[in-house]
Amino acid sequence: MVPLKHIENTTASSDEALLKQYQSTGDQQLLAALYLRYTDLVYGTALKYLSSPDAAKDAVMDIYQELVNKLQTHSVDRFKSWLYVVTKNHCLMQLRKYKKVPPIAFQQEFMQSEDFSHLDDILEKEKELQKLEDCIKALNPEQQNSIQLFYLKGKCYNEIVAITGHDWNKVRSLVQNGRRNLKNCMDSHE
Repeated sequence: MVPLKHIENTTASSDEALLKQYQSTGDQQLLAALYLRYTDLVYGTALKYLSSPDAAKDAVMDIYQELVNKLQTHSVDRFKSWLYVVTKNHCLMQLRKYKKVPPIAFQQEFMQSEDFSHLDDILEKEKELQKLEDCIKALNPEQQNSIQLFYLKGKCYNEIVAITGHDWNKVRSLVQNGRRNLKNCMDSHE
């Protein structure tokens, strides 16, 4: 890893700001400052999957090297969550490479911080959003269009009337029936 020299305000900079600066300049000092914030996450996740402190330390170094290239070509909205997925995938590839089966039981004492338990919540929300997207696609085309305009694009009934050409009562009916059908679809997929 690149030795980290003092960089003005990196501790006060947000992940997004450091990431954008790194992507625009390629300065590895910025990436190192950002990565150091999450080495505990990377190490703990790698240790969970690889079950070896030495292999986990190697993974920390390997993943940093991966980031040098990946972050120049990937658009990343939430660095911490993205880094967790990159780490998990790296470990699974290592296990596949050596044909090892990942451990099933999670051992809390391996984690250096419990602050990362919210990642499970993020993954659960992603599943819910995928289910919602599938349910929207299952609506009839008129309801689908009205729901997307109303909820996803933030249009009011009058704007939807202007876009679709339907009268106001029909738009109201499409939105209300679409919402009910979405709820039924979401409930049936639990």
